[in-house]
Amino acid sequence: MNLRRLRTLMRREAQATLRDPFTLIILVGVPLIALLLFGFILATDVKHLALGLYDGARTAASRRLAADLAADGTFDVRAYGSSEEIGGALGSSEISVGVIIPPDFDDDLQAGPGGPDRAQLQVLYDGGEAVLAGNAEAFLKSLVVATLPSLPRAGPPRRGAAEPSPGIRVIARAVFNPRLEGKPFMVAGTFGFVLSFLTVILTAVSVVNEKLQGTFEQLRVTPATSLEIVLGKLLPLGAVFALDVVLMVLVAGFVLGVWPQGSVWFFVVVSTFYVMISLALGLIFSATSATAAEAVQKTVLFSIPLVQLSGFVFPIRNMPRVVQWVSEILPATHYIQVSRAIYLRAEGPVALMPNLLLLVLFGVALMSYAVRVIEARE
Repeated sequence: MNLRRLRTLMRREAQATLRDPFTLIILVGVPLIALLLFGFILATDVKHLALGLYDGARTAASRRLAADLAADGTFDVRAYGSSEEIGGALGSSEISVGVIIPPDFDDDLQAGPGGPDRAQLQVLYDGGEAVLAGNAEAFLKSLVVATLPSLPRAGPPRRGAAEPSPGIRVIARAVFNPRLEGKPFMVAGTFGFVLSFLTVILTAVSVVNEKLQGTFEQLRVTPATSLEIVLGKLLPLGAVFALDVVLMVLVAGFVLGVWPQGSVWFFVVVSTFYVMISLALGLIFSATSATAAEAVQKTVLFSIPLVQLSGFVFPIRNMPRVVQWVSEILPATHYIQVSRAIYLRAEGPVALMPNLLLLVLFGVALMSYAVRVIEARE
């Protein structure tokens, strides 16, 4: 081996790399961005989690307990007028945790921890997000224990005791996923990841390859409009991925035992529309890239926020507020929310209308931009 030739080759490769700004971004920017995002998102502490509270007792003790729940920033407490409203807020994802203080809370509190009428708190949480639910339950129990000594209490001391000793039992119940199984949560999210990443990467190299092969130049001399070219590329792939959605639903149901709690047909229709959004995004990556390698690199860049910020693995509610705002601009975020709402909570079009409208808006915007990009390429 000739070291001089090796140094020459190494210098040549280094110069070629440094001349490509996009490659430099990949080499330097991606690791730093991934490190910062994981550092924020993988934090296990619960901060500013939406908590719905129904205070049926309305006594000094219950008000003090409610104030302590909101004191340290762990929960953002929202008051509700009944336990039914708490259930509705959980179903619509307005809150992540619900706390119900019963009307006889103060009376039972004075009975002490040993009696049958020990004071109780009912805690309801969305079991679909199993990890976040477990953390929220643990924080609630620790806060209740820490609050006990400061709760107002009255009544004559029991024989042999200096004063009444209050006790509270926290009765926690998970809704939508009572057994806190992780499979339904992950299965519903996997649809979003697969339909986003796979569709984008398959279409990301299509226009680039056609341009390199000369077939795209042939399309320029045909009477076909840019919209017709875009639809001609997307619709066949969309049909294939729609079949993939059906197959994934069947495999998840028969093999993993996870079926949608809501309408299967509604889920397939929404998923098919989302496939078209992802295909349009892949077409944009392809049309704005000079080489197939550049198109693939853009797809890899897209996959980082897709995994980390869309809620596929890490609950968005546990992310910093600024990161939550960023996640809202990803179509995958809203599709995964719809997917899990159908799979776990059996929600229909009316309840999911805000997410559906955003998906339509994303679809129209990306399709329009894809047409403009194709026109510019012509």
